[in-house]
Amino acid sequence: RLIQPRVDESLRNEFGRLDLQQIIAERRDDLMIGPTQDLDTLLREELGVAIVDVRVKRIDLPEDVSAAVFDRMRSEREREAREWRAQGEEEAERIRANADRRRQVLLAQATERSETLRGEGDAEAAAIFSDAYSVDQEFFTFWRSLNAYRDSFEGDGNMLVLDPSSDFFRYLKSAAPSNGE
Repeated sequence: RLIQPRVDESLRNEFGRLDLQQIIAERRDDLMIGPTQDLDTLLREELGVAIVDVRVKRIDLPEDVSAAVFDRMRSEREREAREWRAQGEEEAERIRANADRRRQVLLAQATERSETLRGEGDAEAAAIFSDAYSVDQEFFTFWRSLNAYRDSFEGDGNMLVLDPSSDFFRYLKSAAPSNGE
């Protein structure tokens, strides 16, 4: 009963000159050296009791100080959380931009390749038609007329109004070729 108030007073005096960061830092044991020596000297003289060591099990701060400390800790954690979220958003934007850029490049390359192949195919088809036309012009003309007939009368309800003597019906009029053979 006699020792407790003096230990409390000694610790309050020691902690009163420090800020909270210094109190809860790693060197807390070093902070106990001064109060332990002061209490040992004082209590040896007054009570004949030797103080060997003083340890802090728990620090109880006044309610308003505790609230301020917790508010500061909460705001610090919220600030860190906002910072991490911002970094995450930045990284997500960088990843999205990279993916969009790669997508555009791949689409452009695919379009270029498809256009090249389509052009090569059209050129090859034109060469084949040209070769076929030069081999037998009359047969090629006949073949194109048959395709035109098929395309013209495809589907239900199609109607075509033409002069029966028109060149369109040339191969339907007679079985003989028009060049006299």
